[in-house]
Amino acid sequence: MTLCTPARKSTHHKNTRPRGQRPHGPPGGPRRFRVAGADLSASVAVFLIALPLSLGIALATGAPLQSGLVAAAVGGIVAGRFGGSPLQVSGPAAGLTVVTAELIQRYGWRTTCAITVLAGLAQLGLSVLRVARSALAVSPAIVHGMLAGIGVTIALAQLHIVLGGTPQSSAVDNVLGLPAQLADIHPSSLAISALTVTVLLSWPKLPGRAGRLARRVPAALVAVAGATAAAVVAGLSVPRVDLPSWTSHALPGLPEGPVLGIAAGVLTITLVTSVQSLLSAVAVDKLVAARADRSRSVPRSNLDRELAGQGAANVVSGALGGLPVAGVAVRSVANVSAGAVSRTSTMLHGLWIVLAALLLVPALDLIPLAALAALVMVVGIQMVSITHIRTVTRHREVVVYAVTTAGVVLVGILEGVALGIAVAIAVALHRLARTRISREERDGNPLLHVRGQLTFLAVPRLSRALHQLPQGSHVVVELDGSFMDHAAYETLSEWTTGHIAHGGTVETTGPSGTRIAEPAPAAASDSTAPTCCRPWTPWHNHQCGEPPADGPTAPEEGPERPESDEPRRASGLHLASGIGKFQRNTAPLVRDELARLAREGQRPSQLFLTCADSRLVTSMITSSGPGDLFTVRNVGNLVPLPGEESGDDSVAAAIEYAVDVLQVASITVCGHSGCGAMQALLGSAPDDPAVPQTPLRRWLRHGRPSLERMASRRHAWARISGRLPADAVEQLCLTNVVQQLEHLRAYESVARRLDEGSLTLHGVYFHVGEAQAYLLSGTDEVHSYDDVFTQVMPTDPEEADPGETEAGETEAGKADLRGTDLRKAEVRETARAS
Repeated sequence: MTLCTPARKSTHHKNTRPRGQRPHGPPGGPRRFRVAGADLSASVAVFLIALPLSLGIALATGAPLQSGLVAAAVGGIVAGRFGGSPLQVSGPAAGLTVVTAELIQRYGWRTTCAITVLAGLAQLGLSVLRVARSALAVSPAIVHGMLAGIGVTIALAQLHIVLGGTPQSSAVDNVLGLPAQLADIHPSSLAISALTVTVLLSWPKLPGRAGRLARRVPAALVAVAGATAAAVVAGLSVPRVDLPSWTSHALPGLPEGPVLGIAAGVLTITLVTSVQSLLSAVAVDKLVAARADRSRSVPRSNLDRELAGQGAANVVSGALGGLPVAGVAVRSVANVSAGAVSRTSTMLHGLWIVLAALLLVPALDLIPLAALAALVMVVGIQMVSITHIRTVTRHREVVVYAVTTAGVVLVGILEGVALGIAVAIAVALHRLARTRISREERDGNPLLHVRGQLTFLAVPRLSRALHQLPQGSHVVVELDGSFMDHAAYETLSEWTTGHIAHGGTVETTGPSGTRIAEPAPAAASDSTAPTCCRPWTPWHNHQCGEPPADGPTAPEEGPERPESDEPRRASGLHLASGIGKFQRNTAPLVRDELARLAREGQRPSQLFLTCADSRLVTSMITSSGPGDLFTVRNVGNLVPLPGEESGDDSVAAAIEYAVDVLQVASITVCGHSGCGAMQALLGSAPDDPAVPQTPLRRWLRHGRPSLERMASRRHAWARISGRLPADAVEQLCLTNVVQQLEHLRAYESVARRLDEGSLTLHGVYFHVGEAQAYLLSGTDEVHSYDDVFTQVMPTDPEEADPGETEAGETEAGKADLRGTDLRKAEVRETARAS
């Protein structure tokens, strides 16, 4: 199989696939909007969480309270409809509280709305450039540190409201002003806040069956509703929500302020909303994959589309006077946990927000501001996740996390993220340049441990350690790293050569002690050298360090039966090892091509129908790569006739899909030597009611037309150019390829494309023992002359002379046909006896 991306040649047939249809999906009919019950219940659960949070975040930013409801509604409807993550819920996010509050304080609310619109346009531009995956390249320690810094800033600001005061403009000022605030506590606000926090933290821990039923109601809603009811019943005089009339709702205006400051605001909103939304989308995919109920499949997130959906939502939200919109992890987790199965739940939650904003204004005006502040304060504290701290500590990135968090709290979001990136780069360079070299004795011989990456920076210490080893000794050099540059390689190679010249020996091993050996030039040309670990070596020959066991070769016509079951027991280990080698060696080479195919869908040029025999590796014998072949494999490479009794729909469906949907340009039927299905056909008895009809027997009925064709005198005799078939099995294998091509022509879609001239049929016969392919000529029309398979020569098709094959066939055919009649009679007698 070619590991590089194959160069695609332009095809001359016209692609008739509809413009709006995805290349990897079947054509769809008219769709009707339906609401699943799971989506309806999930939308209500998310709405009950989003309503108080939206008001609390708007309060924390200092924006009009309606702006939180606008952002929640727009995030649900617009981002839910056009986003690429079906189950992600978008709206005003706590992570945007600090930057939004700063923009409002500096430029005013109308200019902040305009900045939100510009940030949405920037997100749309980034989605066009398809850079969504690049945003995930930021170190998780930086992202978690940024969110932790924002959480600390939110908690410090809301603590002043909880105590009955007013927050300051920065986290430092809030810390400095805290003693004075503690000296002037408002008991009513503190009591409401304490009740809110108590209910919020204790509600998820209610025990028993009754508690399990009660926990279905979101804790945030219960906490705010309970605090509101307590304030109303007790008649407490506390500041409450004051939603002005929608007719006086403030809309955006033209940006006013310094250009650089506004540009920095746009960049900050774009950065925070994009990164948070994309990380949340990835987290939602993980939650969906881990969900126990998989009766309804949910597609994975399309991050570029999600970025575009978030951009559109920010444009609409800013234009309507709403807060910036981003994907919110809390609401998204609630949506998935509630059993949502489509984007309908997200859109319905936005609709409920709209209805609440229009119909529930009197009830919302009763909510104490202290309850909302306590709710947002708890959310801010929870953003400093202990799990995240443990994770970055385990990966030795706690310094990056701490610097980013401190920078966001003390300086600002952009400055804190920049500091985190600088520290992350410094840590990465330190790890790259750090190499630990140690020496010990093992069995009386020196052992040199080299841990870390070997670069030119480590060459002086490596050279010093190598030359301190005793001459003439057996030295083991253990390399525990994934990278060695040219300078380190030259140093190690030159020392190895000199050490061996002085009578010593050198053994280079990996971290697990496995030997790293390079084949000597002589061994490369030695025909007796072991073939272990070469490409396409079967698993039972993969005995590293030992040559494959010599033994008689199994006959090609029959299946190989090992004398021991040990290879079968080890097959699972071989499979895991093979997958691991693919991930290490092949995946990096094909990842870009597979990513392109994942984005654009499959567009194979050919349907390749072949046998399920394990000796046929289609990508190897065709030198094809990912996305080239649409492959169908079955026992005997059979194509059941359409409409035939007990026909097989899977093959017919694959043909229809390849011809009508994928619009392949050609179909190839590939048979092979020693086919077990053809042997079974030759040895099968006529249908006997007493003989049980197993699935294999019923399937092989589709091969009887090939057997009848070989026995008939009314059909041409399929053969290989230049020689006679080796036996009846090979004759039937060749005839079967021709017969299955005739079955293909019986399919309506294939016949139509053949008449249009946009589809061609090909037949191939692969001789396993010779590793030789033979191509059937003249398969584009029904012909009456002999069906001849011509040997495929190992030359570039563009350099081959078409006349050479034709002339060679003529001369070989004259000598070949002298014994044809006798051979035909012998084979046909065998077929009739079967």
